[in-house]
Amino acid sequence: MNLKETANRVARRFVAEEGHLCIRPLGEGLINDTFLVTVEQPSEERFVLQRINRRVFPEPGLIMENLRVLLDHVRALQAETENSRDLKFPEIRVTREGLDFWTDPEGDFWRALGFIADTCSHDNVQDAAQAEEVGYALGRFHALTSDLDPGSLHDTLPGFHVAPGYLARFDRVMARGLGFPETAELRFARDFVEARRPVFAVLEQAELPRRVIHGDPKLNNVLFDAGSGRAASLIDLDTVKPGLVHYDLGDCLRSCCNRSGEAADDASKVTFDLDICRAILRAYFAETGDFLTEIERHYLYDAVRLLPLELGLRFLTDHLEGDRYFKVAQPGQNLERALVQFRLAETVEAREKFIRKLTDERS
Repeated sequence: MNLKETANRVARRFVAEEGHLCIRPLGEGLINDTFLVTVEQPSEERFVLQRINRRVFPEPGLIMENLRVLLDHVRALQAETENSRDLKFPEIRVTREGLDFWTDPEGDFWRALGFIADTCSHDNVQDAAQAEEVGYALGRFHALTSDLDPGSLHDTLPGFHVAPGYLARFDRVMARGLGFPETAELRFARDFVEARRPVFAVLEQAELPRRVIHGDPKLNNVLFDAGSGRAASLIDLDTVKPGLVHYDLGDCLRSCCNRSGEAADDASKVTFDLDICRAILRAYFAETGDFLTEIERHYLYDAVRLLPLELGLRFLTDHLEGDRYFKVAQPGQNLERALVQFRLAETVEAREKFIRKLTDERS
């Protein structure tokens, strides 16, 4: 039975009636397998079905517990306020037995979430107006969760967005030896990391406050209203956990300010767009100004510098370990991804003075 056939059988666990289901792949995620399910009769309703990657999330049930805590908190807060606009969040769709998930006979973990209709996502920021919408989405998420106790959430990915841990893993992999000839590109990548070792520990040594973070607020996890173009939702909530907002904001800027994209054909052409950065920060600060502290703002440049370096190191380490974490279409792709991120980190470093000025501005 292929994956689509399995998805069809699992999807029926999440529908009450028998009928024809239309299932197609959704998105291009590197971790989970995601499908859009349409119940064609009688309701024509749609929902998102996902098989959670248990190599990445060994305890996927904790993801659903976190999601319940998050959604209960956010919806209670939204019910108390009268904002003219706010973020939408997907509903958890339960099985016929009333469970938040389904485990198939092979032990794979599946869950279903409501589909947020009339929205779209983008792989590249179109202009400054769209960048402001991204800044609003992340800022609003942080505002909605600013009074949610981080201790009420499980850490579903221990070590995720803890940069010194990635460096330690890289060192362990290197200590075992390469096992294959070293190319010029690999030597460059290794030297790039070695020259920036102190950068990895800056945020963790700063004693910054722990908050609730999204964990993966890259551009294509922001849904935009298909009509107005305004940010409607921030999705992919599997990585919500206690952490530093710096990792969220840094990752968002890393994703959006690289106009060439993560799969750029020529890493030398990758650059960090200051105009997009300015637009995102302006909208982000408008939502977070009431609670973001001065010490947190002080370290924002360090986050912008660190996140492409961190992701590049993760790609590099996965390449050395045989591409176990990030899906690849061909050998060497994770090394190519690493080089793109390292080039982006270089351009951030070259713009340090300007980025620090932007992070000091008040909305």
